[in-house]
Amino acid sequence: MTQQLILIAGPWRSGTDGDQAKMDENLARLENAALAVYQRGHVPVIGEWLELPLAKAAGSTSIGDEISEAMLYPVAHRLIGKCDAIYRIAGASKGADMDIEVARKLGLNVYTSLESIPQA
Repeated sequence: MTQQLILIAGPWRSGTDGDQAKMDENLARLENAALAVYQRGHVPVIGEWLELPLAKAAGSTSIGDEISEAMLYPVAHRLIGKCDAIYRIAGASKGADMDIEVARKLGLNVYTSLESIPQA
């Protein structure tokens, strides 16, 4: 198997009620999944790695403000168009579910377990 660019999709804000510590925990879960994908020989990416700095550069002052909201899903969906696959980690997430819909429309592989991702 050749290397794949794999988007890690899962909860970030979902279920946090805006609590920064909970969002940080969710981001750590996404990043741990990214590390596991990297260790399988692939290139992982998380939408928030791009969205958060872009929103800040555009003038966002807090997560959930108008600028942040306007960037969150579009950034991820543009990124998905460049990916080979998505790894959907566990946890309720409207955004991650939307990412899966976009990926399926594009014909991308959708992995739901680390073991299903082939070793590169």
